[in-house]
Amino acid sequence: MKYASAFVFSLGLLLVNVAPAADSLNVRLIGSCDTPGYATSVAIAGNYAYVADLGSGLRVVSVADPAHPTEVGYIDTPGVAQDVTVVGSFAYVADGGVGGLRVISIADPAHPSEVGHFDTPAFAAAVAVSGSYAYVADESAGLRVISVSDPGHPEEIGHADTPDYAYGVAVSGGHAFIGAYWAGLRAISIADPANPTEVGFLLVEGDPAKLAAADGYAFLAASRWLKVISVSDPAHLAEVGYYMAPDNVAGVTVAGGYVYIADNTAGLQIYQFYGAGVEETPIGGLQTPKSGPTILSGASGVKRLASSVVFDAMGRRVVNPKPGVYFVRDARAQAQAQAVRKVVIAR
Repeated sequence: MKYASAFVFSLGLLLVNVAPAADSLNVRLIGSCDTPGYATSVAIAGNYAYVADLGSGLRVVSVADPAHPTEVGYIDTPGVAQDVTVVGSFAYVADGGVGGLRVISIADPAHPSEVGHFDTPAFAAAVAVSGSYAYVADESAGLRVISVSDPGHPEEIGHADTPDYAYGVAVSGGHAFIGAYWAGLRAISIADPANPTEVGFLLVEGDPAKLAAADGYAFLAASRWLKVISVSDPAHLAEVGYYMAPDNVAGVTVAGGYVYIADNTAGLQIYQFYGAGVEETPIGGLQTPKSGPTILSGASGVKRLASSVVFDAMGRRVVNPKPGVYFVRDARAQAQAQAVRKVVIAR
């Protein structure tokens, strides 16, 4: 398939092509499929997109032809399908207060069928699956750990309370990360899934909700903010960057080096993350670098950076850069037009 990512909004499924050009990033809509409900989450597996469609359950859309995505099957869940993730031949749906966790066989995508379910105690808002366990953000009931080793008979084996409603969950590096409304981002060790234990937390501006994690970072939706949190040391979470969205951020996912957010009023927003501490603008206003970094040499190269703000890979501002890799922003440019460049200073 040629498209780079897919996202969902109230109107259904959107397929987006992200193609690097010589000096810019071209983002274009290449296909869409309206769904009968309110699309809130999507998972891609093979030639199919699996859409959590609130009151209309799980919708299965063929994306074999990205320009003409077509619904090929669906299953109506008893609750409101909030979130979906796909592992192997099963789709796992967080189905709200009535439905809990639903396990759906997608061995035949045209005829998805439920094989098991677990009624969580509160409102299943999000789900992540790692190994033989499903981790459910269950709003007032915190994190629920459910064994899905037997998909026909999912069974809760552990849980961890959170100080406020658990709205989002992502799993990375032996930890579950929970977006817990005013209680911020919570890091929970799942080394022993039967006894999940909070090991760290970070309060952030805004009301944390959905999130995604990749490469040692969590990307957390918090009202109008997309917060970038270093989670490499879960006991000492640290905010290392942020973006301000046009409106509230409803969902977030990470793929191919880009961060995709669903904005309540502005639709799909695409951001590129250059490194900790580097303030960037959305792709729509960002002049992206060419295929490789700019190469500067010796003292003459440092002199060329005199009118720029220079950051190292950890986001620390550098006044007299030595040979190495840096991120550079032109200090003379207007804020909305500032471009971030990756440069290498050679000896």
